[in-house]
Amino acid sequence: MWHGRLVSVILPTYNERESIRRSIEDFFDTGVVDEVVVVNNNAARGTSEEVAKTRAREVHEARQGYGNAIRRGLREATGEYLVVSEPDGTFLGRDVLKLLAYADDFDVVYGSRTARMFIWRGANMGLFLRWGNWAVAKLMEFLFNATNLTDVGCTTRLIRGSALQRIEPAFTVGGSAFGPEMMVLTLLSGLKVIQIPVNYLPRVGQSAVTGDFRRAVLLGLEMIGLVLRYRLRSWLGWRIPRTRVKQAA
Repeated sequence: MWHGRLVSVILPTYNERESIRRSIEDFFDTGVVDEVVVVNNNAARGTSEEVAKTRAREVHEARQGYGNAIRRGLREATGEYLVVSEPDGTFLGRDVLKLLAYADDFDVVYGSRTARMFIWRGANMGLFLRWGNWAVAKLMEFLFNATNLTDVGCTTRLIRGSALQRIEPAFTVGGSAFGPEMMVLTLLSGLKVIQIPVNYLPRVGQSAVTGDFRRAVLLGLEMIGLVLRYRLRSWLGWRIPRTRVKQAA
């Protein structure tokens, strides 16, 4: 709990059986996390058994994709502060304290993996990935007149539940480009946004996306197209759909 508000952590999982238990415990060890929701996205055999050894709650999302898993987790979580991360060993649970330190003043706090002093030896953040994420972030910053942005691919982020309600109706991406879509939508909605550096460690196992150079390039191009498309649509008058409020019976 943080200042009287519940804190939920959402962890999408597909191929993190060897690291997920330690990751869950790492977040609970902070002393501020009330709930960990693990979204099993057709995960590797044995993942559920590892989750069952912890206090985390597991839900299943049949639709494949990084974005689909996170969107399901955001719907399932019950906290006012919603933290998204990954259970592959690349992120530290204690960094949730950094995110929460800014949550009193901002609606959304994004993590960034591109600050050199926070990149651990052996982490998968080579020249192409680091500068590619930085370049797309700067494109977004320029086109949307945003705060200082340095990374579009970092999963670790925090959003208030009230802020999520404003942008959730506009989510469309179910795949790996969900991260920058969420960033663009928060900027278009006028939410108070900041990005801060977080630790980035070597991954346990192999990433299906960033471990493949060709797929990483294609994803980068997809992200650029997404940013340009949203900017053009907003210039043409597109607005985020309003959240429908249920009427009392």
